This record gives sequence, structure tokens and C-alpha cells, in this order.
Amino acid sequence: MNSGFYSALTGLMARFQSLNLLAGNLANVSTTGYKAQVPFYEALNVAQGRAATAPLNQAINDFGVLGGSQLDRQPGSIEHTGSSLNIALRGSGFLVAQTAAGIRYTRNGSLQLGSNGELLSASGDPILGAKGPIRLPEGPVSISADGLISVNGTLVDRLQVMDFPPNAPMLAEGNSYFTAPANLAQPDLKPQIIQGALESSNYNAITGVVNLITLQRQADLLQRAVSIFYTIMDAAAVQQLPSVPAS
Repeated sequence: MNSGFYSALTGLMARFQSLNLLAGNLANVSTTGYKAQVPFYEALNVAQGRAATAPLNQAINDFGVLGGSQLDRQPGSIEHTGSSLNIALRGSGFLVAQTAAGIRYTRNGSLQLGSNGELLSASGDPILGAKGPIRLPEGPVSISADGLISVNGTLVDRLQVMDFPPNAPMLAEGNSYFTAPANLAQPDLKPQIIQGALESSNYNAITGVVNLITLQRQADLLQRAVSIFYTIMDAAAVQQLPSVPAS
């Protein structure tokens, strides 16, 4: 009975954690360059760093718990805006921003100019080029498909675009930034940049709503199971209490 109670309880906790991830994804369906967080599950014994001691123990106690989440790096759709400071990236590369917390990576190409001509991310941090932070003179800005930036026909710099192996442990920071081990960053030698466009979020709102309903139903069933197990254990304790010898 205890195994059933713990299984239902951990299942309920995992569903609540998944709901939190899902809520974050749904909240960012309109965020430029957003990458969805996908939950993954693992066996309880694996999560605790141990193996089940016997086949019966493994069969009864090796239920699933939320192991964490991973970044869905699938591209979002491209939406044309016509703004010269909007860029979208095809492929899997990331722009590089110098933030107060260090280097961060982003797919949000909604760029802006600072008061001194600095090219800034949507969050207001300097975007890095081949020469470091990019500073643009006044004039019409042109950004080529391979990241070359020209102003009034004069070459100024090249956007720094970095890529990572498919299994790189990238973590979301806020809505648009990502972190990753620096030793895994590789220059994207053939970036595909579209000026005058933005990449939308890669999370599908309809899929999210369906998943939300499914998780809510699962959580409701598990909550009922926990309540039933708790009632049974409470009743058993009441029945056994008179048989406990007085000290």
C-alpha cells in the first residue's frame, strides 16, 4: 500500500512540475525567438542514483518522476517585418550578447540602437561581432545573409553567430537568453540571416492547450488516488491503535 501511495504522490508532483513548464511555454507563445522547454521523466531509482535491489522491489518502487527539462531547438516560423534592425536566423545558430552576467546566446533578432550607435539586443545588451561589441555610424543598415553589416555601403563588422552540438546542455535564462558551456560553442561558418524578419516562438499554442487539459486530468486522477490511499492508511492506523501495548 505504501508503494501505491508513494507512486501516486510522486506522479502528482511530477504533473505539477510539468504544469509549471507548460505554463511558461504558453506564456511565451508570442515571444520572439523563444524555445520551448520539454519535460523528460526518469525512473525513481535512477533519479536517486541507485538501482533497484530486487526484481520485486524494482517492479513496485521504480515509478517515474520528472527528471528535468530540455530545450527544444526546433526553429520557429519566419515573420517578415520590413525593419532593417530585425533579423531572423535559419538553422541552429545563436546571436551572442554581452550581458552583465556574462556571455548569453539568443535567437531574438529584434535589435535596437543605443544612444551611441551600439547594436543592442531586445534586452538592451550589446550584440557581439567579430571585433567585439558592434557600434554603427548613422545611416541605412544592411545585413547580408552571412552576417556582414554595412552602413551607407561601408562594411562595419560581421555578426558573431555561434552554434552548439545537438546534445549540448543549453539552459533558458529569462524569455530570450540561453546559457551553455563555453567550450561547446562553435562559430557558425555558414549562417543564414534574413534581414527585415523575426523568428517566432517554436511552441504551438494548440498543442499546449491539449497538453494542459491532459495534465490537468492526470493530476486530478492522481490526487484522488493519493486521497484514497491516505484514507485507507488512516483507517488502518485507527484500527491498529487499540492493539498497541501501553508503555
